[in-house]
Amino acid sequence: MREVSKTGHFTIDLPSSDAATALSGPGNSFLKKFESLTGVSLTIRGLQLEMNGVISKIERASALVELTRPIWEQGLEVPEVDLKAALSSLNMGESSSHAELGKKILARSKEGRFLRPRTIRQKEYVESIENFDLTFAIGPAGTGKTFLATVCAARLLNEKKIEKIVLTRPAVEAGESLGFLPGDLQQKVDPYLRPLYDSLHSIFGFDRTNSLIDKGIIEVAPLAFMRGRTLDNSLIILDEAQNTTCSQMRMFLTRLGERSKMVVNGDITQIDLKKDQESGLIEASRIFSETEGIKFCYLNIEDVVRHPLVQKIIEAYQ
Repeated sequence: MREVSKTGHFTIDLPSSDAATALSGPGNSFLKKFESLTGVSLTIRGLQLEMNGVISKIERASALVELTRPIWEQGLEVPEVDLKAALSSLNMGESSSHAELGKKILARSKEGRFLRPRTIRQKEYVESIENFDLTFAIGPAGTGKTFLATVCAARLLNEKKIEKIVLTRPAVEAGESLGFLPGDLQQKVDPYLRPLYDSLHSIFGFDRTNSLIDKGIIEVAPLAFMRGRTLDNSLIILDEAQNTTCSQMRMFLTRLGERSKMVVNGDITQIDLKKDQESGLIEASRIFSETEGIKFCYLNIEDVVRHPLVQKIIEAYQ
């Protein structure tokens, strides 16, 4: 990397043509997004990225390029959510922490993509799962709560640190009524569990997921199926925990067995319980907030890693 000149011109040497193509994006789309966020003009000439503009803005833009380097250096296009996450870290003065995200590879997807936390708070969440036996994650939709927990579970399973993955969620849709749905009990609850299957398929692939389920190594079940059990040697994930009642949350938490970990996820802005019922997640956050050995992680709108419009939608509703 070269020093910023007094004339407001700066260049960064690029390692390969693939990196240059990725940094440019289709139709220079990435460079255009970069320019709109930083106010700096960017041009790629051969294997050099050239920046022109006000020196203070160039320094900021070059820092942003470096924070996204782990992605484009591999010849991969930088998603807009990663670009905005890097900018958010830069704004908070946490560039060094963000730079560590590229090293936090959890696994590879079935397509060969590196799976990793994409924001600083997501990284703290993953590290909490690694270091605590009970982790609560509270935040809006799209912040990776369930997906990252499932990725961590997959890694622990591959490393033989656990023997089983259990994913569960309450079967609630404007109340507990399932009787109107057709089919047997499993068919009735499957629509509620579909997001959990989606996470598994994206990590293991369809065939391996089904094989692990058939062998009992992965279990996907409604919360009611957890009653009376002790879950040993497992990572247990409770999704949509904001829709548990207080008694259901107590029942679930007391299933924790030896050599097991639990992750409890929820969005307290999307509670579907009856108005006279308190959410078990809200009660748990109140009574366990200072309990040793239990970690609470709070994600927010800046951690949303779905389509960029999801951030705007959440912000508008707030």
